[in-house]
Amino acid sequence: MNAVILGVLVMLILSVLRINVVLSLIIGAFAGGIAAGLPIADFTPDGASEATKGIMTYFQTGLEKGASTALSYAVLGAFATAIMHSGLPQQATGAIVRKMQNDSAAGLQKVKWILLIGLLAMGIMSQNIVPIHIAFIPMIVPSLLLVFNKLAIDRRLLSCIMTFGLVTTYMFLPYGFGEIFLEKIMLGNIKQAGMDVGNINVMAAMAIPALGMAFGLGLAFWRYRKPRHYENKEIDVANQNAAALQPEMSFYRSGVALVAILVCFATQLIYDNALLLGAMLGFVVFMMMGVVRRKDADDVFNSGIRMMAMIGMIMIAAQGFAEVMKATGAIQPLVDGSLKLFGGSKGMAAFAMLLVGLLVTMGIGSSFSTLPIIAAIYVPLCMQLGFSPLATVAIIGTAGALGDAGSPASDSTLGPTMGLNVDGQHDHMRDSVIPTFIHYNIPLFVFGWIAAMVL
Repeated sequence: MNAVILGVLVMLILSVLRINVVLSLIIGAFAGGIAAGLPIADFTPDGASEATKGIMTYFQTGLEKGASTALSYAVLGAFATAIMHSGLPQQATGAIVRKMQNDSAAGLQKVKWILLIGLLAMGIMSQNIVPIHIAFIPMIVPSLLLVFNKLAIDRRLLSCIMTFGLVTTYMFLPYGFGEIFLEKIMLGNIKQAGMDVGNINVMAAMAIPALGMAFGLGLAFWRYRKPRHYENKEIDVANQNAAALQPEMSFYRSGVALVAILVCFATQLIYDNALLLGAMLGFVVFMMMGVVRRKDADDVFNSGIRMMAMIGMIMIAAQGFAEVMKATGAIQPLVDGSLKLFGGSKGMAAFAMLLVGLLVTMGIGSSFSTLPIIAAIYVPLCMQLGFSPLATVAIIGTAGALGDAGSPASDSTLGPTMGLNVDGQHDHMRDSVIPTFIHYNIPLFVFGWIAAMVL
């Protein structure tokens, strides 16, 4: 069996069996590496002048590459915690809770749709305007679980809504995280592989795949439309009571929060790859304006780091997994074998490339880590098969994004679970991973293939 397929399958099976995702990634990396004939540790063969690198060395190299990502997540978590410290999210949640206590049945339905649309909007804005990524989820969702219970909203729908905002935004809009994914990583790697993409409009290339995601969201609204009942746990009641006791919104503190958000967003517009800098400057605004006092700064910052620690660990481990998979040399044979199987058909070739992208991203859990792996392989193949530059961008962008929704190791599924499972009633695999895989990966695969054929 191909080493990459084996590594991904081992990781997925262990995750389904509820083995810790980090441990599953490590075991999957070693399984794939051993299958490819890589030694576990470095060794120098007799008569050789250089040592042969082992799985542990490749994995550790990947960990180093993931360190900057983990640091960015940690600082974004601190910025998110500072926003929470300002009281703005809690006060907004408290206003919703107080309204719920007095609303009629018709009013409750109105609140339901406001909540669903608001959650979608927050997911979209978390990728660009307020670049805190999944950090908005623990700020908002736990306090609203009792509200969701009262409205009998299926949490699988909530997971799908949040994942849509997290994934579709960066794969379509070239701002914030989308600028990194589309402009820096995807177009940058395609150019390095030998294709001229200077006049390519990435939004035009990714519009059809993004429509696939929108189709999946509509399907999720229909499939999970029926009420689903959950127990009102003690922690749900405590979180809602804490929200209800929040004071009315403070004009000053809300204004400071708005200024900090604008500073963070403006920094991204001025400087390239400035998410980390923007989040840090936003945190500084909170301190300078007295919303986060100097004596509390340490606690607020550390709280944000703790909030994102598990996600950061998974992202680091995923980079280690990616490095081992690259070292196996099994990705190229996987693509070549698929193309030989389907002959010279462009349709079948596009199908094969998207399928490989799905497998790789499912294992790594990060679209951002997948793009560099597949771009160098796919660009020459697309040029050889006669795909246009626009179609090539659509294939590679879709192949990279495929598997982000629906991967046990992806922050796009881990984030919703982190918020929805506070009371232990939302299973990561059954209620986040499988629903998002069905509703997003399948439509994205189909629409991505259509884009490859028509562009």
